Amino acid sequence: MAGGTTLTGRVRVTGAKNSTLKLMAAALLATGRTVIDEVPDILDVSIMSEVLRRLGCDVGYERTPGSGGGGRVTIDVPENPSTETDYDLVRRMRASISVLGPLVARCGSARVALPGGDAIGSRGLDMHISGLERLGASIVSEHGFLVATAPRLTGTSIWLDFPSVGATENLVMAAVLASGTTVVDNAAREPEIVDICTMLTAMGARIDGAGTSTITVEGVESLSPVSYTAVPDRIVAGTWAIGAVMTRGDVVIERAVAGHLTVALDKLTDAGAHVEVLPEGLRVVMTERPRCVDVVTLPFPGFPTDLQPMAVALAAVSSGTALITENVFEGRFMFVNELVRLGADVRIDGHHAVVRGREKLSSAPVVATDIRAGAGLVLAGLLSDGITEVQEVHHVDRGYPDFVEQLRGLGADIKRTQR
Repeated sequence: MAGGTTLTGRVRVTGAKNSTLKLMAAALLATGRTVIDEVPDILDVSIMSEVLRRLGCDVGYERTPGSGGGGRVTIDVPENPSTETDYDLVRRMRASISVLGPLVARCGSARVALPGGDAIGSRGLDMHISGLERLGASIVSEHGFLVATAPRLTGTSIWLDFPSVGATENLVMAAVLASGTTVVDNAAREPEIVDICTMLTAMGARIDGAGTSTITVEGVESLSPVSYTAVPDRIVAGTWAIGAVMTRGDVVIERAVAGHLTVALDKLTDAGAHVEVLPEGLRVVMTERPRCVDVVTLPFPGFPTDLQPMAVALAAVSSGTALITENVFEGRFMFVNELVRLGADVRIDGHHAVVRGREKLSSAPVVATDIRAGAGLVLAGLLSDGITEVQEVHHVDRGYPDFVEQLRGLGADIKRTQR
């Protein structure tokens, strides 16, 4: 890509990656055809589709023209799905662990390979396991698999040590078919949690408190398949918003939900941007060099950890000095060495990054280490003084549909090359 780009125009956000993968897993809870719209055409969706196929489901995907890279997924779930997931697929994507709760709840057993995913730090499964055990499941780890059995789960009270999104989702999906009432305290509050609870409710589940720190689930005997539209991807929307500010652009982000990005948008306003809520989404306008702003990542409704690489990239080209504090994933700063190769002035001290802004960055070959780091490096490359090459962009493909095409549509001089 060539530096000197100003991003202008319109871009459309599809359904959230961090929601659609879990919605697909939730389909396992009901026999029959579930249809999910606004599913992003990304690698992780392909992997989850194959996970479900190997569990016996018939999964199809049809891209929707003009959707910005989204489409419709149909999942036909058999009456007796398989209960074992393959290691070769699960190791590629952490979200595949979300089939554990539905399989145990519906089938009474599951054998799920321990997952892989982005190298952004330790993300143990302790809360998934302890929560399912409190619901009555027996779980052992053997030969790289979690093996869970439970004739019928029983409602209980569960306290999460940390408001983990993945653990909250898995436990709620398990609890909807449990006998009795389950209360999950210190639950995650992210919009993606609300999204999966909304879909489960449409399927016939009884859930109260989604979006708060206490979720109450009254178990039911069975659920029914539904047609559902996934919530817009707030991380992709935030990426475009930060890109507009970094490049002093003017971008309308269709389907973006301001209420899902309150802290991030406040930070962009503090940096000097004009943010306007529109009927169709958001407009972000920047006319001058942004000012540095401090950022602290926290669970929702705080600043999203998934936008932290973009926040560091923004600070790297802003005026002044910013302190970026990472409180969620200890490995999030792994990409900083690559950003420094582009001329950024960043110093790491534990879970803090001190960033001194520069007017321009220097072009260089860099390597994406995870989904969001890759997106942050691409945005930084738009502020370089020449041609920047970002390698290992398969990471970006896992979270951003049509990323290069959408950037080109906003005026970026960028192309993808195959090696």
